[in-house]
Amino acid sequence: MSEAVRIALWQPPDLAPPEPPPSAKPGPSVAELERIEQAAREEGFTRGYADGLAQGQAEVRRHVAQLAGLIDSFARPLAHLDHEVEHALGTLALRIARALVGEAYKADPGLLADLVADAVALAGQGVRAAEVRMHPDDLDAIEPMLALAEMPLTRLTADPGLARGDVRVLTEALRVDATLDTRLQAVMERMSRERGA
Repeated sequence: MSEAVRIALWQPPDLAPPEPPPSAKPGPSVAELERIEQAAREEGFTRGYADGLAQGQAEVRRHVAQLAGLIDSFARPLAHLDHEVEHALGTLALRIARALVGEAYKADPGLLADLVADAVALAGQGVRAAEVRMHPDDLDAIEPMLALAEMPLTRLTADPGLARGDVRVLTEALRVDATLDTRLQAVMERMSRERGA
């Protein structure tokens, strides 16, 4: 026989029963399975609750931002409207005050005579001459009341360009504007400063 040929001997198959597989570890008991399921359920609930809470809070923040924008967009025109209403009320108050003061001067010309005396005093005592200008009807009403002896260098002048209740005192160095509009405007400015302080 040649070396190239090999001979293999036949071996009969093993007829013994196969070895049993290694025994598996015993699985968890029913109680353990229930405990694992409960723990998984609680973990899922906790995670779901946290995720839902975070989403809900994000949505609430988004809605709050939208509402803040709406409120701001409503507030801007209202602030402008507040200013317009305040201005209109101030103008109305000035008109009412002007009418009331005018009626008071008609009812008691002595009030206007006091105003003239105060305006001349404000112009200063050391002035050489002062001219008091007022509406002709006011001048006729108060001329008899003025103590011109106390104002010897004062000249009274009717000025139809002035409204009833207006007084202007002119000196060489000073001009006192005691017109009703100027006095009422000064009152409004003082009230505005007091309100702002």
